[in-house]
Amino acid sequence: MSSHNRFEPEEIRAVQDRAILVGVDRGGRGWPIEESLAELELLASTAGATIAGTVIQRMHTPDSRTFLGKGKAEELAELARSTEATIVVFDDDLSPSQQANLEDIIGRDVRVLDRTALILDIFALHAVSREGKLQVDLAQLEYVLPRLRGMWGHLVAERLGGGRGARFGAGESQLESDRRLTRRRISELRRELKHVASERAVQRKSRARSGIFRVSLVGYTNAGKSTLLNALTGANVLVADQLFATLDATTRTLDLPEGRKVTLTDTVGFINKLPHGLVEAFKSTLDETREADLLLHVVDASGQQTREQMAAVAEVLGEIGVAGKPQVVVYNKTDLLSAEERAILGSRSPHAVLLSASAGEGLDRLRARIAAEAARGSVSMTILVPYDHGEIVGLAHEQARIVSEEHTPGGTRLAVSATPELAARFEPYREDADVRDNG
Repeated sequence: MSSHNRFEPEEIRAVQDRAILVGVDRGGRGWPIEESLAELELLASTAGATIAGTVIQRMHTPDSRTFLGKGKAEELAELARSTEATIVVFDDDLSPSQQANLEDIIGRDVRVLDRTALILDIFALHAVSREGKLQVDLAQLEYVLPRLRGMWGHLVAERLGGGRGARFGAGESQLESDRRLTRRRISELRRELKHVASERAVQRKSRARSGIFRVSLVGYTNAGKSTLLNALTGANVLVADQLFATLDATTRTLDLPEGRKVTLTDTVGFINKLPHGLVEAFKSTLDETREADLLLHVVDASGQQTREQMAAVAEVLGEIGVAGKPQVVVYNKTDLLSAEERAILGSRSPHAVLLSASAGEGLDRLRARIAAEAARGSVSMTILVPYDHGEIVGLAHEQARIVSEEHTPGGTRLAVSATPELAARFEPYREDADVRDNG
């Protein structure tokens, strides 16, 4: 995290930030404060900071002016001075006025961030594709707009398109100009993202027309989704033991044991208190999840907050409208459990798949489960394909399950099980009435 300009995450950081983490214990509501701050520490470390100290205050309702009580805020300021901290990170969202008041108390040479700002910084560091960078830019600017206080002149010159010698309009303050230019840039980003989203939608429609069964990996950040994608498909997606290592949706083809091909898409990981602005900005990426036929909910079986993490994922899935989609829970990293722990987990979750993507254990069970889910609701039919329509036979072998195949004087007779979309393409060659296969 650059200590002077959060909007230049790609800049090489010569000085490492020293962070103080701040949390409010609301007396048993939500995650345990120790676990939540442990995750905040991981986030800060992912963003490149070292931890200089931690402050916890127990209170049911945060102070409307400074979030913490007045005495605790002054104690925080003293700790920041004594530890030479460069940033203070709150585990909850701060209002613009709370952030401004805290900066006045702690000192303007120390940045005050909330959880949302920290996550935005990490997303900015890890965004690689044009779409990912646009999405992060939009979320950042929408976050900072209500927080402009005349201290964001670099936005005008470096981020919003104005030259360093740009003049303000007659009687227009720098703050007013910053706000106007920020809104203009937000509008430009939304237009660009709309165009990118339309291109992605065309790709999704093409895959839908092909009749290929679509599987989407969802789960808490660092649950091992990218590792699982690599293990199943031989993809070369970045894998790192940190939060939000990858942001861009990656789609690969997976060959099932029965010969059918499906697509497997890895999307951005979720997290507790995921900023709503990021959910909105990443809508086109998350549409990959919305359009999937099956969700694989990947869970870190070795984690201490498994249930809470699963609840956080369910919350985001509900927010994007896919809560009712067919879903298979996949407990990953089971190699880190004892045999007894694995047995208990298996008995508690008999419909889940237990595996270790990094060790390559249990992958065949997952492939078989995906094949069973892909067959559920498929159309079984017999088709007779003339020999001069060999491309249809090739399509059947690539995307359908072949039950039987026979070469006759009139052409190739195939008994197939296919998705409804693919079955529609076989319709002109059908010999029998279609029957839905319930698995």
